[in-house]
Amino acid sequence: MSEPSPWRQWQPQSGHASMLASHADRERAVDVLRAGYGEGRLLEDELEKRVARAYQARTVGELALLVADLPQGPMPFAGPVQQPVPRTFLPAPQPPVNGKAVGAMVCGVLTVVTLGATGIPAVILGHTARSEMRRTGEGGEGFAMTGLVLGWLSVAGWALMLTLVFVAALASGG
Repeated sequence: MSEPSPWRQWQPQSGHASMLASHADRERAVDVLRAGYGEGRLLEDELEKRVARAYQARTVGELALLVADLPQGPMPFAGPVQQPVPRTFLPAPQPPVNGKAVGAMVCGVLTVVTLGATGIPAVILGHTARSEMRRTGEGGEGFAMTGLVLGWLSVAGWALMLTLVFVAALASGG
């Protein structure tokens, strides 16, 4: 059988000290005594005497006297009051991400699917986002740069393709 929690709150069911004690009242008082012994509040011989008296107790008042000098439940930590952590030791708050930087990255990634049609919006949004981020301190530099790089690659790809088409048209004599 598993050992019950040693810190069961021991309180008489009623405020009457002359009320007859039940078996459960006696067991709760013994649990408090054993927990007090486990914490080093009672010596072994004192524990044995008090446990014997607890099992012989007739009233709730007698049990209350046996555990009156012991904590009746888990004791809160009585250490120093928790002070908030100084700002110096806290991580720096992350600035919000610029929405145009996110838009630039999305347009840049979509250049693959749209065959470069979103390249120019990616470049425009990327440059706009970078200037806003310098002014406002927002984050998202990586998003803006991703959009810019993919956008410019798309624009360069279209420029190269149009140049090749133009050169091919001139070479064919037409």
